[in-house]
Amino acid sequence: MQCLCVNPEKKEVDSIDIEMKANTVYTFFSSILIDEMPSIREHIIYADANALSQKKPAYFIGEQLVLGDALIVGVDSMAERDVTIPQRDLQALINYEVSTFYKDVLNSLSSTDLNLYRTFEVQKGSENIALNTEWVLYTFDIANEQTREYFKNELQKTIENKENVEVFMQKMAQLAMNAAG
Repeated sequence: MQCLCVNPEKKEVDSIDIEMKANTVYTFFSSILIDEMPSIREHIIYADANALSQKKPAYFIGEQLVLGDALIVGVDSMAERDVTIPQRDLQALINYEVSTFYKDVLNSLSSTDLNLYRTFEVQKGSENIALNTEWVLYTFDIANEQTREYFKNELQKTIENKENVEVFMQKMAQLAMNAAG
């Protein structure tokens, strides 16, 4: 099966041919913890869930934050198939420039067991909305400098006090949702 592999250290996208079996993705990353992100239409982005703790490079595929190597596989009705996005189009979607805010926060989070993509719920009026840490980071990255500094300081306190970082992220998501009206 034709797949695309992103190597952020070399800033390269390579086309590879792999035989998809039950453990292929786990073997590819040498890990049993894999994140799946359906951010590209008719494709899945696989990444090593340990990339945060291993301080792997961060980058964006479109607006999707990805850490470390990524394997892009085509999907059709949940069945895996060859990728259909051309290699050059994928390369055009990738942005290796990550803000200082992201770098600082990801560095702090690397000492935790937080998963960036695990969802939690916040309230907006009477509605429950599923969000994740990646959304929280995006939201605070576009905030003003004072708000970004507040976030980083409170995160550092949470980590130093060995408090639950996921609860902190949920609290920050709720604050952002409340501020949005």
